[in-house]
Order: sequence, then C-alpha cells, then structure tokens
Amino acid sequence: MDSTRSIHHSAVDGYTKGADTYVRGRPDYPPEIAEWLRDTLGLHAGSTVLDLGAGTGKFTPRLLATGADVIAVEPVAAMLDKLAAAHPGVRPLVGTADAIPLPDASVDVVVCAQAFHWFATAEALDEIHRVLKPGGRLGLVWNMRDARVPWVAGIDRIVNEFEGDAPRYYTGAWRQALPHPGFGPMDERHYANGHTGSPEDVILNRVRSTSFISALPPAQRAGVDDRLRALIDAEPELRGRDVVTVPYDTAAYCLVRSNRD
Repeated sequence: MDSTRSIHHSAVDGYTKGADTYVRGRPDYPPEIAEWLRDTLGLHAGSTVLDLGAGTGKFTPRLLATGADVIAVEPVAAMLDKLAAAHPGVRPLVGTADAIPLPDASVDVVVCAQAFHWFATAEALDEIHRVLKPGGRLGLVWNMRDARVPWVAGIDRIVNEFEGDAPRYYTGAWRQALPHPGFGPMDERHYANGHTGSPEDVILNRVRSTSFISALPPAQRAGVDDRLRALIDAEPELRGRDVVTVPYDTAAYCLVRSNRD
C-alpha cells in the first residue's frame, strides 16, 4: 500500500528529499515540555503513547524520557527509517493520521509534534479518537520562530514566498477542525525557546528542512540560501558569528478524549 497517497504533496516531496537536513536543522524543545508531558498529558512508566506524524523522531526522545512505551506512526519511509535507526526502543509503523494501524482504544496518549497542521481534519480526529482509550489525551506541539524579532520576521518573509498551498501552523487554519465532538475544550500553553548553533544549521538548514523549500528545484533552493546569507551579513546580531540563537515560541495544546458513544 502506498502510505503517501493521502498526504500533501509538499510533505511527500520535501520530506523524502530532506530527511537528513530535517535532523540537522530542526530545533529541540524547551525543558518545560517534560513537565507538560507528565502533568498535563499524564505520561509515565506503563503508559502507551503514539507519536503521530513522527518524522525523523525529533520529539521522540521527549516521549521516551517519560518512561512510556512509544509507538511511532509516519507515512514517509525516509523519515521513519531515520527514527527507527536512532531509537531502536520505539515501535515504528508506516501509516497516516486517517488510517492509524492500531486497534481501538489501544493508547493512552497521542502526540503530534510539528505535524497536526498536515492532517487537521474531522476524519483524522475521528481516527485519533478511535485509538485513544477513554479519557485519553491528545497533545499538539509546535516550535514557531518568534517573528516579533525583526530579523526573524525577515527569515519568515523569505520562506513564506514559497509556501504555495502547503498547510502551515502559523496561519491557524488547523483550528478549523476544532471543536470536535470526540474531544473536550483545548488547553493552550506557550513556552519561550531558543535554537542555538551555527548560522548554517539554525538558519540555513532549518529553512532547507521546510517541506516546500526542500521540494524546490536546485536553482531556487540556491537562491533561497543566497538571500538568507545576505540577511545574515546585513544583521549585526548575526554577521560574523559562529554561534547564534534563533528565538522560538513553543506552543503546546491538550485535548481530552470524550465519550461520545
């Protein structure tokens, strides 16, 4: 079965080509996420959590650290291979949000990190509701560059020119799938975060890891690199520095499965 038929072309094309760049370029998550996973989502040893749209496993270590059993579902084979190699204790499964290869009421928690905007539909929420146990919880997490900083907004302007019809968290379109009869009200938290490293990794590789940038023809990708390097050279906070920090806002949402039967 072709697991990618039901997912957006930008995700298939970009993430198949850019799995290695995704590993290098994506930021980690703030330490407060550990408390959120434990206290808000209720993860602990003996729990079972589904990492849905798990990608290369950037968020997976956070789930493993709770002591829970982790199942990862991801439709893009190139990304799932990276996850499986890095985290042999995880059960990797090929699948999509609207066809999760798990039995009914089989997991305590579903987490979608940097992913829910790709499949924010009633059908996907129906499927998540199906695999959650009664009272189970759905966690949605995103790292978003803090565009209140002018040079960060400049990065976003370059990136956003190429987004086309790709779903994005920042547009808020994912919220149209909510409320959903299978879930209660949404609890929302925000945490300050920073992505520290070389400009090559935290700016260029981060942008290269964006699905629709990775899917561009080589000449256009090179043009994006050139514009980013020009932005770095023009910004006193970035110019000539070996290590920089890109500020992020980490948003975390929790919804509790309701009994609608």
